[in-house]
Amino acid sequence: MRKWIIAAALVAMPVTLAAKGQPNWLAIEGRAAADIKQDEGRKPVETLQFLGLKKGMAALDYMTGGGYYAEIMAKAVGPKGKVTAWNPSGFAGSDPVKAKWADIAVRAPAIGYATGAFDSWEAPANSYDFALFHLVYHDLYWQSERFNVPKTDPDAVLKRLYKAMKPGGIVGVVDHVGSKGDTRATVDAVHRIDPETVKADFARAGFKLVGESQHLRMPGDDYAKNVFDPALRGKTDRFVYKFKKPK
Repeated sequence: MRKWIIAAALVAMPVTLAAKGQPNWLAIEGRAAADIKQDEGRKPVETLQFLGLKKGMAALDYMTGGGYYAEIMAKAVGPKGKVTAWNPSGFAGSDPVKAKWADIAVRAPAIGYATGAFDSWEAPANSYDFALFHLVYHDLYWQSERFNVPKTDPDAVLKRLYKAMKPGGIVGVVDHVGSKGDTRATVDAVHRIDPETVKADFARAGFKLVGESQHLRMPGDDYAKNVFDPALRGKTDRFVYKFKKPK
């Protein structure tokens, strides 16, 4: 029996050591149960590691929503880093989002939370080392009277983003894969976007595509289905792009 226990311990040791070597970015006391439930499908630590988020960085979570990523990013950049979480006012005004941010403000008071008109975001030049668009880039092609979302010019947004990024700064884009065709029609119908559209948009703005990860790809996803379909939530085929502002 003793030999069996020792052998089992030796087999388990590499797994334990590997686990200890991973960043503890999800070890946030009091973190919302709903957010924790999404970790398996979103793989946030793997995503942020691939994109290159590091301690001490000044980071932006664009259209942060309920702050799922902002809170993890704050843990990742540490006390010497800074995270700015920005929400369009049409999203920020909902009671669930207000309640969520009230809780986050207690756990992570250092996160800078800001809101404004949907197409009004802007920041001073050379503000950020890192920026993230998590499942929201397609919204730049969306219009909604209900949520006060006007017709937005993605090129204008990326022009301001390019200015706000430091030379060498990284922009990560994670979004639902959509079919080729009329981008605005696709976004309006199913909230997806053709990955080639994203690549072209960022190239026009001056960013360079420096990496792509396959860790959120989901073969067999039906691109004709809306991402808010309960059967698809958290299971869509998603691309992960890493763009960089040249030094």
